[in-house]
Amino acid sequence: MPFSRLVRFVPKGDDSKVLIGEPVDSQIDVGAAVRKGEDVEVNVYSGTSVLDAGSPTGNKATIGRILSPVTAQEAGTIRCIGLNYKKHAEEAKMSIPAIPTLFLKPATALADPYPAPTIIPKHTIESDSADYESELAIILGKDCKNVSEADALDYILGYTACNDISDRASQFAQTQWCYSKGFDGSCPIGPVLVSKEVIGNDVGGLKLRGLKNGKVVQDSPLTDLIFSVRQIVSFLSQGTTLPKGTVIITGTPAGVGFARNPKEYLHDGDEFVVEILPHIGSLYNVLKNEQ
Repeated sequence: MPFSRLVRFVPKGDDSKVLIGEPVDSQIDVGAAVRKGEDVEVNVYSGTSVLDAGSPTGNKATIGRILSPVTAQEAGTIRCIGLNYKKHAEEAKMSIPAIPTLFLKPATALADPYPAPTIIPKHTIESDSADYESELAIILGKDCKNVSEADALDYILGYTACNDISDRASQFAQTQWCYSKGFDGSCPIGPVLVSKEVIGNDVGGLKLRGLKNGKVVQDSPLTDLIFSVRQIVSFLSQGTTLPKGTVIITGTPAGVGFARNPKEYLHDGDEFVVEILPHIGSLYNVLKNEQ
Protein backbone atom coordinates (compact mmCIF):
# COMPACT_ATOMS: atom_id res chain seq x y z
CA MET A 1 0.00 0.00 0.00
CA PRO A 2 1.32 3.51 -0.77
CA PHE A 3 2.61 5.49 2.20
CA SER A 4 3.72 9.05 2.87
CA ARG A 5 6.03 8.79 5.90
CA LEU A 6 6.90 5.57 7.71
CA VAL A 7 8.57 5.24 11.08
CA ARG A 8 10.01 2.02 12.53
CA PHE A 9 9.88 2.05 16.30
CA VAL A 10 9.60 0.28 19.61
CA PRO A 11 6.26 1.22 21.20
CA LYS A 12 6.09 2.80 24.62
CA GLY A 13 5.45 0.20 27.30
CA ASP A 14 6.44 -2.88 25.27
CA ASP A 15 10.14 -3.30 24.47
CA SER A 16 9.47 -6.72 22.96
CA LYS A 17 7.79 -5.29 19.84
CA VAL A 18 9.03 -3.51 16.73
CA LEU A 19 6.29 -1.76 14.76
CA ILE A 20 5.95 0.10 11.45
CA GLY A 21 3.49 2.90 10.85
CA GLU A 22 2.67 6.46 9.81
CA PRO A 23 2.62 9.32 12.32
CA VAL A 24 -0.98 10.40 13.02
CA ASP A 25 0.14 14.03 12.66
CA SER A 26 1.33 14.19 9.06
CA GLN A 27 3.29 17.41 9.72
CA ILE A 28 5.09 16.47 12.94
CA ASP A 29 8.89 16.40 13.06
CA VAL A 30 9.14 12.97 14.68
CA GLY A 31 12.78 13.26 15.70
CA ALA A 32 12.36 16.68 17.30
CA ALA A 33 9.20 15.63 19.15
CA VAL A 34 10.82 12.50 20.60
CA ARG A 35 13.90 14.49 21.65
CA LYS A 36 11.61 16.89 23.54
CA GLY A 37 9.93 13.98 25.31
CA GLU A 38 6.60 14.46 23.55
CA ASP A 39 4.30 11.55 22.77
CA VAL A 40 4.17 10.73 19.06
CA GLU A 41 1.17 8.64 18.05
CA VAL A 42 1.45 6.31 15.05
CA ASN A 43 -1.09 4.53 12.88
CA VAL A 44 0.29 0.98 12.94
CA TYR A 45 0.73 -0.99 9.71
CA SER A 46 0.45 -4.76 9.38
CA GLY A 47 3.99 -5.29 8.04
CA THR A 48 7.20 -5.72 9.99
CA SER A 49 9.50 -3.91 7.53
CA VAL A 50 9.31 -0.67 5.55
CA LEU A 51 10.22 -2.82 2.53
CA ASP A 52 6.86 -4.57 2.90
CA ALA A 53 4.86 -2.33 5.19
CA GLY A 54 1.47 -3.88 4.57
CA SER A 55 -1.59 -1.77 5.29
CA PRO A 56 -3.06 0.17 8.23
CA THR A 57 -4.42 -2.11 10.97
CA GLY A 58 -6.64 0.51 12.59
CA ASN A 59 -4.50 0.32 15.76
CA LYS A 60 -2.44 3.14 17.20
CA ALA A 61 0.72 3.10 19.28
CA THR A 62 3.00 5.70 20.87
CA ILE A 63 6.69 5.78 20.01
CA GLY A 64 8.95 4.68 22.83
CA ARG A 65 12.15 4.52 20.80
CA ILE A 66 12.81 5.42 17.15
CA LEU A 67 14.72 2.85 15.10
CA SER A 68 16.54 3.22 11.79
CA PRO A 69 14.02 2.80 8.94
CA VAL A 70 15.72 -0.41 7.77
CA THR A 71 17.65 -3.04 9.71
CA ALA A 72 21.35 -3.72 9.19
CA GLN A 73 20.41 -7.01 7.54
CA GLU A 74 18.11 -5.22 5.08
CA ALA A 75 20.62 -2.48 4.33
CA GLY A 76 23.63 -4.71 3.75
CA THR A 77 26.69 -2.83 2.52
CA ILE A 78 25.99 0.91 2.65
CA ARG A 79 26.96 2.84 -0.48
CA CYS A 80 28.38 6.29 0.16
CA ILE A 81 29.13 9.14 -2.23
CA GLY A 82 32.00 11.43 -1.30
CA LEU A 83 32.59 15.00 -2.41
CA ASN A 84 29.14 15.57 -3.93
CA TYR A 85 28.44 19.24 -3.09
CA LYS A 86 30.13 22.02 -5.02
CA LYS A 87 30.80 24.22 -1.98
CA HIS A 88 32.11 21.26 0.04
CA ALA A 89 34.62 20.52 -2.73
CA GLU A 90 35.69 24.18 -2.53
CA GLU A 91 36.19 24.13 1.25
CA ALA A 92 38.13 20.86 1.01
CA LYS A 93 40.28 22.42 -1.74
CA MET A 94 39.52 19.53 -4.08
CA SER A 95 38.57 19.47 -7.74
CA ILE A 96 34.98 18.76 -8.82
CA PRO A 97 34.93 15.02 -9.62
CA ALA A 98 34.07 13.87 -13.13
CA ILE A 99 32.32 10.73 -11.85
CA PRO A 100 30.86 9.92 -8.41
CA THR A 101 33.38 8.93 -5.73
CA LEU A 102 32.24 5.74 -3.99
CA PHE A 103 33.23 4.38 -0.60
CA LEU A 104 31.51 1.76 1.54
CA LYS A 105 30.31 1.36 5.11
CA PRO A 106 29.57 -2.10 6.50
CA ALA A 107 26.11 -3.04 7.70
CA THR A 108 27.43 -2.82 11.28
CA ALA A 109 27.79 0.95 10.81
CA LEU A 110 24.02 1.39 10.58
CA ALA A 111 22.57 2.91 13.75
CA ASP A 112 19.37 4.24 15.28
CA PRO A 113 18.57 7.88 16.03
CA TYR A 114 18.32 9.30 19.56
CA PRO A 115 17.68 7.95 22.19
CA ALA A 116 20.28 5.42 21.04
CA PRO A 117 23.73 6.95 21.72
CA THR A 118 26.06 7.73 18.83
CA ILE A 119 29.39 6.21 19.80
CA ILE A 120 32.85 7.73 19.39
CA PRO A 121 35.16 4.66 19.24
CA LYS A 122 37.60 4.58 22.16
CA HIS A 123 40.68 4.11 19.95
CA THR A 124 39.90 7.43 18.20
CA ILE A 125 39.21 9.57 21.28
CA GLU A 126 42.83 10.64 21.78
CA SER A 127 43.06 12.03 18.23
CA ASP A 128 40.04 14.30 18.94
CA SER A 129 38.82 14.33 15.34
CA ALA A 130 35.29 12.87 15.32
CA ASP A 131 33.39 14.79 12.66
CA TYR A 132 29.82 15.14 11.39
CA GLU A 133 28.49 14.97 7.85
CA SER A 134 24.81 15.79 7.30
CA GLU A 135 23.43 13.84 4.35
CA LEU A 136 20.34 12.79 2.43
CA ALA A 137 19.96 9.01 2.29
CA ILE A 138 18.20 6.98 -0.39
CA ILE A 139 16.60 3.60 0.36
CA LEU A 140 15.92 1.29 -2.57
CA GLY A 141 12.58 -0.51 -2.82
CA LYS A 142 13.58 -3.23 -5.28
CA ASP A 143 16.69 -4.90 -6.68
CA CYS A 144 18.54 -2.61 -9.04
CA LYS A 145 21.15 -3.39 -11.74
CA ASN A 146 22.26 -1.64 -14.93
CA VAL A 147 19.47 0.96 -14.73
CA SER A 148 19.42 4.14 -16.77
CA GLU A 149 19.22 7.60 -15.26
CA ALA A 150 15.75 7.92 -16.80
CA ASP A 151 14.51 4.84 -14.90
CA ALA A 152 16.49 5.28 -11.68
CA LEU A 153 13.69 6.78 -9.58
CA ASP A 154 11.55 3.69 -10.23
CA TYR A 155 13.84 1.74 -7.88
CA ILE A 156 13.71 4.17 -4.97
CA LEU A 157 11.40 3.49 -2.04
CA GLY A 158 12.07 6.74 -0.23
CA TYR A 159 14.43 9.11 1.53
CA THR A 160 15.67 9.76 5.06
CA ALA A 161 18.44 11.67 6.85
CA CYS A 162 21.92 10.41 7.71
CA ASN A 163 24.95 11.50 9.73
CA ASP A 164 28.14 10.10 8.19
CA ILE A 165 30.26 10.10 11.36
CA SER A 166 33.93 10.19 10.41
CA ASP A 167 37.27 10.06 12.21
CA ARG A 168 39.43 12.60 10.39
CA ALA A 169 42.80 11.51 11.83
CA SER A 170 42.19 8.01 10.47
CA GLN A 171 40.84 9.38 7.19
CA PHE A 172 43.78 11.66 6.46
CA ALA A 173 46.32 8.98 7.41
CA GLN A 174 45.41 6.91 4.33
CA THR A 175 43.96 7.23 0.84
CA GLN A 176 40.97 4.92 1.39
CA TRP A 177 38.02 6.19 3.46
CA CYS A 178 36.26 2.94 4.41
CA TYR A 179 38.17 2.42 7.67
CA SER A 180 37.74 5.94 9.04
CA LYS A 181 34.03 6.04 8.20
CA GLY A 182 33.08 2.41 8.83
CA PHE A 183 33.19 2.05 12.62
CA ASP A 184 30.25 0.45 14.45
CA GLY A 185 27.32 2.86 14.66
CA SER A 186 28.91 5.47 12.38
CA CYS A 187 25.87 5.71 10.10
CA PRO A 188 22.75 6.70 12.08
CA ILE A 189 19.73 7.23 9.81
CA GLY A 190 16.14 8.38 10.39
CA PRO A 191 13.83 9.48 11.84
CA VAL A 192 11.29 8.62 9.12
CA LEU A 193 11.28 7.21 5.61
CA VAL A 194 9.53 9.61 3.23
CA SER A 195 8.17 8.14 0.01
CA LYS A 196 9.56 9.24 -3.34
CA GLU A 197 6.01 10.28 -4.30
CA VAL A 198 5.97 12.84 -1.49
CA ILE A 199 9.43 14.19 -2.35
CA GLY A 200 8.74 14.25 -6.10
CA ASN A 201 11.07 13.85 -9.06
CA ASP A 202 13.61 16.41 -7.86
CA VAL A 203 15.17 16.54 -4.38
CA GLY A 204 16.29 20.09 -5.14
CA GLY A 205 13.26 21.36 -3.23
CA LEU A 206 14.74 20.04 0.02
CA LYS A 207 16.99 22.04 2.35
CA LEU A 208 19.58 20.40 4.58
CA ARG A 209 21.02 21.80 7.80
CA GLY A 210 23.42 20.44 10.41
CA LEU A 211 23.28 21.81 13.95
CA LYS A 212 25.89 21.16 16.63
CA ASN A 213 24.57 21.91 20.12
CA GLY A 214 22.01 24.21 18.53
CA LYS A 215 24.49 26.11 16.36
CA VAL A 216 23.94 25.88 12.60
CA VAL A 217 27.16 24.56 11.04
CA GLN A 218 25.82 23.28 7.71
CA ASP A 219 23.10 24.94 5.64
CA SER A 220 22.53 24.06 2.00
CA PRO A 221 19.83 23.48 -0.58
CA LEU A 222 20.14 20.17 -2.38
CA THR A 223 20.51 22.11 -5.62
CA ASP A 224 24.23 22.24 -4.72
CA LEU A 225 24.60 18.50 -5.42
CA ILE A 226 27.18 17.71 -8.09
CA PHE A 227 25.60 14.36 -9.04
CA SER A 228 21.82 14.02 -8.91
CA VAL A 229 19.92 11.15 -7.31
CA ARG A 230 19.23 9.73 -10.77
CA GLN A 231 22.90 9.85 -11.70
CA ILE A 232 24.01 8.26 -8.42
CA VAL A 233 21.59 5.32 -8.55
CA SER A 234 22.32 4.64 -12.22
CA PHE A 235 26.10 4.86 -11.73
CA LEU A 236 26.17 2.55 -8.70
CA SER A 237 23.98 -0.04 -10.45
CA GLN A 238 26.25 -0.55 -13.45
CA GLY A 239 27.49 -4.14 -13.34
CA THR A 240 26.44 -4.36 -9.69
CA THR A 241 23.23 -5.59 -8.10
CA LEU A 242 21.97 -3.18 -5.46
CA PRO A 243 19.54 -5.30 -3.41
CA LYS A 244 16.18 -4.10 -2.17
CA GLY A 245 16.81 -2.23 1.09
CA THR A 246 20.19 -0.83 0.04
CA VAL A 247 21.03 2.51 1.70
CA ILE A 248 22.84 5.10 -0.41
CA ILE A 249 24.11 8.24 1.30
CA THR A 250 24.60 11.11 -1.10
CA GLY A 251 27.36 13.33 0.29
CA THR A 252 27.60 16.29 2.65
CA PRO A 253 27.50 20.04 2.02
CA ALA A 254 30.01 22.64 3.15
CA GLY A 255 30.54 23.32 6.84
CA VAL A 256 32.11 20.07 8.09
CA GLY A 257 34.13 20.30 11.27
CA PHE A 258 37.62 19.77 9.88
CA ALA A 259 37.23 22.62 7.38
CA ARG A 260 36.12 25.21 9.95
CA ASN A 261 38.39 27.65 11.78
CA PRO A 262 38.55 26.81 14.60
CA LYS A 263 37.70 23.16 13.93
CA GLU A 264 34.30 21.92 15.18
CA TYR A 265 34.77 18.31 16.19
CA LEU A 266 32.34 16.13 18.14
CA HIS A 267 32.80 15.18 21.80
CA ASP A 268 31.12 13.16 24.50
CA GLY A 269 27.73 14.70 25.34
CA ASP A 270 27.44 16.81 22.19
CA GLU A 271 24.11 16.88 20.35
CA PHE A 272 24.14 16.89 16.56
CA VAL A 273 21.03 17.29 14.40
CA VAL A 274 20.67 16.58 10.70
CA GLU A 275 17.57 18.47 9.57
CA ILE A 276 16.05 17.96 6.11
CA LEU A 277 12.94 19.97 5.35
CA PRO A 278 10.23 19.66 4.32
CA HIS A 279 8.90 16.18 5.18
CA ILE A 280 11.92 14.26 6.58
CA GLY A 281 12.51 16.27 9.74
CA SER A 282 15.33 15.97 12.26
CA LEU A 283 17.77 13.15 12.94
CA TYR A 284 19.06 13.66 16.49
CA ASN A 285 22.36 12.14 17.66
CA VAL A 286 23.82 12.46 21.16
CA LEU A 287 27.50 11.55 21.19
CA LYS A 288 28.99 9.18 23.73
CA ASN A 289 32.58 8.01 24.22
CA GLU A 290 32.95 4.24 23.99
CA GLN A 291 33.84 2.79 27.36
